[in-house]
Amino acid sequence: MAVVVILVLLAVGSVLFHLLSPWWWTPIASNWIYIDNTITITFWITGIAFTAVVLFMAYCVLRFRHRPGNIAAYEPENRRLEGWLATGTTFGVAAMLAPGLFVWNQFVTVPQDASEVEVIGQQWLWSFRLPGADGKLGTTETRNIVPENSLGLNTNDAAGQDDLIIEGGELHLPVGKPVKMLLRSVDVLHDFYVPEFRAKMDMVPGMITYFWFTPTRTGTFEILCAELCGVGHPQMRGTVVVDTEEDYQVWLAEQQSFSQLSASTETRAIPGKVCSGVPSGVATEQGTGAFTLFEEERECSSPTATAVAASAAQ
Repeated sequence: MAVVVILVLLAVGSVLFHLLSPWWWTPIASNWIYIDNTITITFWITGIAFTAVVLFMAYCVLRFRHRPGNIAAYEPENRRLEGWLATGTTFGVAAMLAPGLFVWNQFVTVPQDASEVEVIGQQWLWSFRLPGADGKLGTTETRNIVPENSLGLNTNDAAGQDDLIIEGGELHLPVGKPVKMLLRSVDVLHDFYVPEFRAKMDMVPGMITYFWFTPTRTGTFEILCAELCGVGHPQMRGTVVVDTEEDYQVWLAEQQSFSQLSASTETRAIPGKVCSGVPSGVATEQGTGAFTLFEEERECSSPTATAVAASAAQ
């Protein structure tokens, strides 16, 4: 009898927890509420199946409990029961898959007015590329990737010279406008994932994958990598800032194009690369104030790149 009580409490408790739980979806920041709906359908179908199985177990324990003089009946098969189980399982699986196919069709059918943003994943940082004044992204090739051209743009492609290169892991998007995310990995498998957007996609080396969404409210949202990609996987994070149109245009005007970055003669570290090292050089005081300049040379994980960082303290 104790087993029956435990099974009934488990079934009833699970249902009550689902219906009365204070934890639910976080407020979404994109148009993909359909993904929430498909998950809800799965919850209901699997929840009903779980509750039915547990209550059936409780019934069997109670109905067929040991009694003196009872003789067990051996039934090698029950075609009627097997038919009902097969039919129920078929309808349940179809009910879970059909909405997913509908949502997937929407997921990859990009509106014609969607702007393009390329997301580049590499161990263990995010970079981004936006079209310049010509509205087109330039071509890229993996063999072009060097420390001075970490995204692999073709230098002889005129369409790529005005592309805006966003390094540092922070991407800005305008609210209320559809955007097509072109996903590219330059090393291993990654997965671009912003939980509040309810949308993510694998990034496969040698392929361009994509999805689209429309940001529906302003805010700052964290980018995660949802594919184990090495020892730095937990630190592979970034930020998406959804701006008003005015703020977005201000941010856009501050970004540099590929040609501007290529023409720069300043030594720049590969943004986000894991670096190690200790300060070198001697601190020297300049002027009469308590101003000290420290120069620090660090060796980055990129094969040939070194970063020289200067920090000032007053």
